[in-house]
Amino acid sequence: MTETDRPSPEALLRAAAQEGRGRLKIFLGAAPGVGKTWEMLTEGRQRRESGVDVIVGVVETHGRRETEALVHGHEIVPRRQVEHAGHSLGEMDIDAILERHPALVLVDELAHTNAPGSRHPKRYQDVEELLDAGIDVYSTLNIQHVESLNDVVASFTRVRVRETVPDSILEQAEIEVVDIPPDELIERLKEGKVYIPHEATRALGHFFSKSNLTALRELALRRAAQAVDAQMLEHLRANALAGSFAVGERIVVAVNEHAHAAGLVRAGKRLADALRAPWTAVHIETQRDQQFGDADRRQLADTLALASRLGASTASIPAGNVVEGLRGFAREARATQVVIGKSTRSWWFEARHGSVVDRLVRSIGDVAIHVLPSEHTDNKADRSRAHRHGHWGPLSNYLYSLLMVAAMAVVGRLLVEAIDLGNIALLFLVPVMFAAASFGLRAGLFAGLSASLAYNFFFLPPTGTLTVSNPENVISILVLLGVAVVTSQFAARVRAQADMAGSSARQNAALASFSRQLTAAVTQDELVQAICAEVARLLDVRAVLLVPSANGPDLRAAFPPEDRLEQIELAAAQWAIDNEQPAGRGSATLTASDWLFHPLRTTRGVLGVLGIAREDTRDPIRSDQVPLLMSLLDQASIAFDRMALEEENLKVQAVGERDRLRSALLSSVSHDLRTPLTTILSAIQEMRKHPSEGLLETIDAEAQRLNRFVANLLDMARVEAGALPLKVEATDLFDAVAGAVHDTRTSLHDHVVEVDIVPDIPLVRLDPVLLHHCLINLLDNAGRYADPGSPIVIRCRRMPDALLLSVIDQGPGIPSGQEKRVFETFTRLEGSDRVRHGTGLGLAIVKGFAEAMGLSVEASNNEDPWGACFTLRIPKSLIIAHLESRELP
Repeated sequence: MTETDRPSPEALLRAAAQEGRGRLKIFLGAAPGVGKTWEMLTEGRQRRESGVDVIVGVVETHGRRETEALVHGHEIVPRRQVEHAGHSLGEMDIDAILERHPALVLVDELAHTNAPGSRHPKRYQDVEELLDAGIDVYSTLNIQHVESLNDVVASFTRVRVRETVPDSILEQAEIEVVDIPPDELIERLKEGKVYIPHEATRALGHFFSKSNLTALRELALRRAAQAVDAQMLEHLRANALAGSFAVGERIVVAVNEHAHAAGLVRAGKRLADALRAPWTAVHIETQRDQQFGDADRRQLADTLALASRLGASTASIPAGNVVEGLRGFAREARATQVVIGKSTRSWWFEARHGSVVDRLVRSIGDVAIHVLPSEHTDNKADRSRAHRHGHWGPLSNYLYSLLMVAAMAVVGRLLVEAIDLGNIALLFLVPVMFAAASFGLRAGLFAGLSASLAYNFFFLPPTGTLTVSNPENVISILVLLGVAVVTSQFAARVRAQADMAGSSARQNAALASFSRQLTAAVTQDELVQAICAEVARLLDVRAVLLVPSANGPDLRAAFPPEDRLEQIELAAAQWAIDNEQPAGRGSATLTASDWLFHPLRTTRGVLGVLGIAREDTRDPIRSDQVPLLMSLLDQASIAFDRMALEEENLKVQAVGERDRLRSALLSSVSHDLRTPLTTILSAIQEMRKHPSEGLLETIDAEAQRLNRFVANLLDMARVEAGALPLKVEATDLFDAVAGAVHDTRTSLHDHVVEVDIVPDIPLVRLDPVLLHHCLINLLDNAGRYADPGSPIVIRCRRMPDALLLSVIDQGPGIPSGQEKRVFETFTRLEGSDRVRHGTGLGLAIVKGFAEAMGLSVEASNNEDPWGACFTLRIPKSLIIAHLESRELP
């Protein structure tokens, strides 16, 4: 198997990662009402009738009778009810689906945002979890919800869609486009088949105009075609299938170090726009690149940067020659069209070197070649490059080559009596190969010529002259010279390829190290400092990173530490932010600055600028470092964008959690304050008519209930604020349990409390007040949710490394997998010990108090008899040893 027909390792790894994972199919539509849900339900019914285990996870019928009829007959998973802002919202019950584990689940509206308090904020994340569990999923999506098209849709609909789905979800899914003409959709809207009449009239005047629907339809068809094309290419790479498979256009633009390459890039951009095709600008690195000067490297970097700004992917590929590299890249990219320039050259130049364009046309196969003429003439540039100082290499290279030839001549003279002249000629190939491999082609050719002359002068009769008396010896000299030339070329080519491979390996190692450092950063401060430190280390420069702010660029990190920048540097940084272009020394703008600033561009704009400078005030970046800098900037931009998105997501989650807590608190306060107050007021009114001891006890009990509620709120506030003063002392667990049982005797009057504590329990170092609160809340929780009349058990057992103090009830228990959630603030779980009335604070307070004392608390289900079991684990370090055994009084 050759390199060209070898399956792509990356594609094989991605395919292997999908093994055991469910398959996702998306029914994609241009707008609501095209029939996505109908099509999904119809195909789901067909799969069910063919014997596949199909269930409905969630389907929104929107009151459409036809859709409701299709749902009928499917097994439907009941929705999970989530309390939010005083309302009960139904969300897909992902745990029930995972437990049921069907072969296929139907999930409508993939872009839906889940209610606060759900496991995942977005429904597509629920779908990801189902796919990871090996369950196939059918889902629906409108094109305006695709993340990358959000701005495009908003530009002509004037509606900004807030619920979006990442493009990566579509890239892993099978896509079926559900399409109807705009006129038919408008007719359905008028007939009330999409929205109710009032909403339909308003929609027709805004979002559902014919122009909007036509544009959305085109977007849906094009996006589906792109996804299918990407999946086809992945399959071709994984299976090493040859051919371009030109069902979709893919363009490659070949660029070099000349100024006319910018014109090729612009032409490629126009062609890509006309064909709506992805395109790549590629530079083929050959041994010729080693002859580039600073101006050549800078021009090449500018050309690739221009291509990147115009939306192209960029690549730099090492190869033996341009034709070989470009042909291989076009094959790998499955390119259908290649754009290349042709410079004006003399017939003599083409006779010696050939034409890249002609050889490419003959060898590239079924790929269209666009050849653009250039006014640039390479001959003059090549001649000037050939005569630049130092192009032939240092003089020492030729001196070393000459010394090697002289050494072989000495060795030959010593061996002349032992071996014949033909074998002596072979000795002179050693310095030729050494010179070519060590110093390059020209040094190798010089060594070959020197070896031929030395062989003639010292060994061919008459010796001591360059005269050749025997015609056969002329042939020997010519053969030696020819072999030397060929050997020099091969050795020099191997050396050039090794140099390119080494350079590529060093750059890849630098990028890998840079990526590892960025990945290890946890906060944005760590990230920006890592970026500056690594860029400074890899490029041997000073580095700073600034971010936009209301008061101008804000210095966030520097290496070495930099306290401030001059006004000219800040102006250059601001210009780079505003124009998304480099500014400062070495650029075309504000060159008086000692720093060169590069913007960190992302899909959301410029998030910051990276500045580099040198201590000796030279240009900040050498020409040979430009490709590495561009790669570092790309990685830094991606990492910076990722960190910014993570911080924004954390803020959104914090806001959602705050809203959830606020809603839960209002709900709890409205219930837990109103109920006892109502009872107290009623008892007071009754006492005015008929005073009695029983009414006083009722008022006292409800007042105590109010007092506990307020105390819980204050305790939870202290837990979250970290303001729990500890008074640790030797505590007797017998006394602690007895005190808690006594204080809860009123609320537990329907239950018998059984204390099961082994007699040799030692004292422990705890805060007795906090322990008392923990036990009261655990007993109150057990009394509230245990079956009426059932006993409540307090059990303490000694383990080798801890004491386990448990409160066990006989109630409905805790749903599997929800044992940790019961300790969350204001959390109540269906079917758990916390489903009835209550603040939802008691168990959260237990966890906070326990952790403050160095304990841990766990929730589980007791098997026999069934019920919930809450256990305080007291570690060995808090146990006071060497106490006498005592009997339970």
